[in-house]
Amino acid sequence: MDNPLVNFFRKVLGKKTKSCFEDLPTIIVETPLGLKITYVEGEDIDDSVSDYTTSQTEQKLEDNLGELLENVHLKRSSMLRRNSISLPNLDDLASNVVHERVTKLQQTLQMNTSPSKASEIGYKSDSEEYVYWKEGEEQDDETKSEFSDESEISNSLDSDEEVVATRHGVTPVKRVPLRNVRRKSVTRMLKPGEFDAGAYSPANSITSVNSLASLLREKIQMLPTTLRKKHSNEYKIRVFVGFLFLVIIFLVGLAYVLYQQKLLQRAYFEKIKFNKAKREIKIFNSEGDIVIRGSLGTTIGYDKVHPCLPSDSRDDGSICFEWMQRSRLFMQFYELDSEVKCYNLQWIALSEGVDPTDCFDMSLASGYWYGGGQLAESIFQLSSANHNFAPFVTGKIETNQWGNILKRYFINSKGAAIVIDNSTPLYVSIRNNTADNKKELCLKARYDDFTFVNRITPLPQLNYSICTATNMTKLHSFMAEKKLWDGLKPEESNIIHSLLTEPLWEITAATKYDFFEEAVSNYTHDVIGLGFLKQGHVLLNEFWQEHIGDFTVDEKRFPKFQETIEIMHRRGFRIVFTIQPFISTESKNFAEAVKRRLLISERFSDRRIPALTRYKSLQSAGVLDMTNNNTVPWLVGKLKTLLSTFKFDAYYLDLGVAYNMPHYYQCEKPLINPDQYKTYFTNGLQNSVNIFGVNSAIERPKTPTFVSLPMFESSWSGLRKVIPTVLTYGLIGYPFLIPGAVGGDYESAEGIGGTYFNSSLNVKLLDKELYIRWLQLATFLPVIRFTHTPNNYGDEGVLEMAKTMTMLRQQTVTPALKKYVGVALEYGMPLVRPLWMLDANDASCHTVADEFSIGDDLIVAPILHAGVKERDVYLPAGVWKDGIDGSLRKGNRWIHDYHVEQDQIAYFIKLPDDTRF
Repeated sequence: MDNPLVNFFRKVLGKKTKSCFEDLPTIIVETPLGLKITYVEGEDIDDSVSDYTTSQTEQKLEDNLGELLENVHLKRSSMLRRNSISLPNLDDLASNVVHERVTKLQQTLQMNTSPSKASEIGYKSDSEEYVYWKEGEEQDDETKSEFSDESEISNSLDSDEEVVATRHGVTPVKRVPLRNVRRKSVTRMLKPGEFDAGAYSPANSITSVNSLASLLREKIQMLPTTLRKKHSNEYKIRVFVGFLFLVIIFLVGLAYVLYQQKLLQRAYFEKIKFNKAKREIKIFNSEGDIVIRGSLGTTIGYDKVHPCLPSDSRDDGSICFEWMQRSRLFMQFYELDSEVKCYNLQWIALSEGVDPTDCFDMSLASGYWYGGGQLAESIFQLSSANHNFAPFVTGKIETNQWGNILKRYFINSKGAAIVIDNSTPLYVSIRNNTADNKKELCLKARYDDFTFVNRITPLPQLNYSICTATNMTKLHSFMAEKKLWDGLKPEESNIIHSLLTEPLWEITAATKYDFFEEAVSNYTHDVIGLGFLKQGHVLLNEFWQEHIGDFTVDEKRFPKFQETIEIMHRRGFRIVFTIQPFISTESKNFAEAVKRRLLISERFSDRRIPALTRYKSLQSAGVLDMTNNNTVPWLVGKLKTLLSTFKFDAYYLDLGVAYNMPHYYQCEKPLINPDQYKTYFTNGLQNSVNIFGVNSAIERPKTPTFVSLPMFESSWSGLRKVIPTVLTYGLIGYPFLIPGAVGGDYESAEGIGGTYFNSSLNVKLLDKELYIRWLQLATFLPVIRFTHTPNNYGDEGVLEMAKTMTMLRQQTVTPALKKYVGVALEYGMPLVRPLWMLDANDASCHTVADEFSIGDDLIVAPILHAGVKERDVYLPAGVWKDGIDGSLRKGNRWIHDYHVEQDQIAYFIKLPDDTRF
């Protein structure tokens, strides 16, 4: 019968053949009587005997098995592989060590154990796997399989070596090596104390390179076994803890990176988040919503930012950042109201070639953008525009980016408004960002050789404010200029009333030779012949003079003009003369103006040499220098003399646009830009003579002066430009507007019918349908302006339609206009409004660009395309009365395919929400 201890060792050492031979175990043997023997290589046997009965011992083993397991230890022996020329055989060294341990343990057991047999042996490997064997138990299949290869065992053990574990029938067994053998032929294993000279012979020696290769091959062979090896729960826990540790390290690192980004994106003034490195800004409203986001300093080309030096900082509470030798940024907070917060941003360039530029997101996520002025695309929503940087000055949309009326004011539907300082040499672009293809509104400060040639500061500065509120309508109503009635005289108030209730009749001609006294008289006679239209104002263009700038009536073409004006007054008309700031070189006043240095001079030349330009029919003209203190009195004297002679009512200022100024202009006082000239001219005359209206401005003229829309071509395309332009001008602070003439202002091949309606003025008739649809739209605008009278068509249908529109205006439109004039004078709100002013939170109201409202009471949806009799109409929330059939319409919805005949226009009147039939 085999010795149980030997069998157990055979089992244990057989398992170790699947591990590295360096892992030699510490062996613990405990007898049934309680004798515990612990053997560790290099240490004495520690033994203690407890006098327990066999049953007590078995009970203790059963009750304290866990404790016994914790007493099992491992110790890795240090078996040194040396990089020498010749090394002992590794298998033999491992076998010798095991043989020595087993022999010593055998002797100890024979001396110290009681008659009882060693019945249980515990073993713990480096992989934390516990192995127990009790006498009488069968070996498991795994153990048996490990000893199934008898040839391998016989090659691993010597025949003369035996291991005795207990006193009961010791049977010699062959030793099993700690690891898999690497060769089928293994040299004889030495006993302790023996030295095998053959093992160190040159035939058995190996090089260090071969040893490393052999070890690597062994590890590779062991890999599948290691992967299949079952691990204990404690091992799995350690793996899980290790994995959890790596996850924690990753999360801590991620948190650190995010924290650093948060440090860069610091909050300023509570509502601004500004990433200094990327120069990205986000501004929040009082409810915590992002209302505007943008990229600042896009042209700096330098990322490292520093706080400003104390000498460069300000003591007004502003924050200062500096990008060395490039630009400096000041940020300041101020409140306009408890609900309106503003943030001023000012860039100061520090070197030539740096043009401070800030861009703001115009994607749908940032809301809809409005304002600025008329664009070349003639659209209401700025996000639909697309053009590169251009000077923000007045121009003609046919050739320039911006129209005749501007204001440095932009607002979005999220409740953010941008107001740019007038001293900034401002360039504006609306285009897609090349990086992410998102539409952006970009502001740039840049000097040039025409629009911003006069340097107010040595280097360009971009200065603007961003104001926020929780509601777009609330923000705009607060930002609008108020108390427009300040300084208004009773007679001036009557001008507003007359323009809203009476038509404006404009008499034009292509040349001055087509414009004469008889033509004016006949025109007014035709107006009276209509019978259903009031007389109103008659606007005479600049051809009442022989030469532009004479400021006297041409007596050859108007020999009895005093009498004609008197007759027109008796008929109920008010007469308005158009004047310009230009003095023709053929005018009798040109020489005097040059002599007295009243004209704008040529830059880089003698101040006595005037700068010349062209405008309309003028081929060569000088421009009055309104910054000269001598010019205004001279001009006012001329105008008052003319007014007292002919007893007409007011002047209309035809000022042109910025590009009508001489390119190398130089005034007595430097202008910020050419548009500032308009302000000088208007303000210089407004307190001295009656000003009926102006055709170009960058600041709202004093009430009751009206502002004219630009000239539109006589076409369907021109008709579609009217509503966006009216809405934009009202939004940027010009509530009192004069639209273009019914049918358009100048000829277009698309809209001209081909016949002449007045041979004396040589003006062609329009397409009849276009004229009717234009008249329908003009009926609902603040002023209805005629160049072509309805009776010139000789068509009863046109006359009947004109009568219907006149009655509609008198009964429905005029009362609504008068009601909201008071609101405009008090709060600066426009008379004609976009639908979003009725409900700023309704997204559909922001998408509608071909409807408008008069105040909050009346919505108009005209037909704007040829041959169309149906259209879609959107009604904001509420109850609306259909103006065509009188039916009630529920709001907050679209009405699709709404039918409109040629003699009808779709309009809806607001009723109380509880209105029912």
